[in-house]
Amino acid sequence: MLTPSIILLKEGTDSSQGKGQLITNINACSAVVDIVRTTLGPRGMDKLIYDDRGGVTISNDGATIMKLLNVVHPAALTLVDIAKSQDAEIGDGTTSVVVIAGEFLKQAKPFIEENLHPQTIIKSYYAACELAVKRIKELAVSLDGKGPEERRSLLEKCASTSMNSKLISGQKQFFSKLVVDAVECLDEDLDLNMIGIKKVTGGGVGESILVQGVAFQKTFSYAG
Repeated sequence: MLTPSIILLKEGTDSSQGKGQLITNINACSAVVDIVRTTLGPRGMDKLIYDDRGGVTISNDGATIMKLLNVVHPAALTLVDIAKSQDAEIGDGTTSVVVIAGEFLKQAKPFIEENLHPQTIIKSYYAACELAVKRIKELAVSLDGKGPEERRSLLEKCASTSMNSKLISGQKQFFSKLVVDAVECLDEDLDLNMIGIKKVTGGGVGESILVQGVAFQKTFSYAG
């Protein structure tokens, strides 16, 4: 005979379950996705976020926006965690990963409303993922055997693509070259975190330079 479990919940906690709760979770996630959706792509728009302390933030970065949103719904919070993980692991694509997750949920909603079991939908997504990864590998371009000039051109294109939705998109050619120069300064076994970015007030972005060494924001002061 099984002993019934005792679950203690805080006052006001919603313990509903079943199809209705799944739909509610999807709707909550969709509301969050709709906030960041319009920031995606080269024509993405910036968001102005005004917090309760009077602070104002203008950004089109998915991770930044998700961190500043006061999301309390447990299901919607998973999207915030996805954005944070993407930002920590990759450093880019935070908006894309949130929008894609939202689309998965959106496409699953009508099937759930028709009483299709969630596990069946999950298995289908796994199967689709395997097909997508297989196709991506077929389309991937290997740098092995490429000449120095061709290899550098491909790297600059990759860097340039990542800058299309950034504030510096107007100077992406300049910065893509700067980024590739910085990466190629490192040996293959060195951490990319060894590349530091220093901001100097009063200068233009076009004055940015690569220092192949150690840079200090202020010169040392010596007594004597």
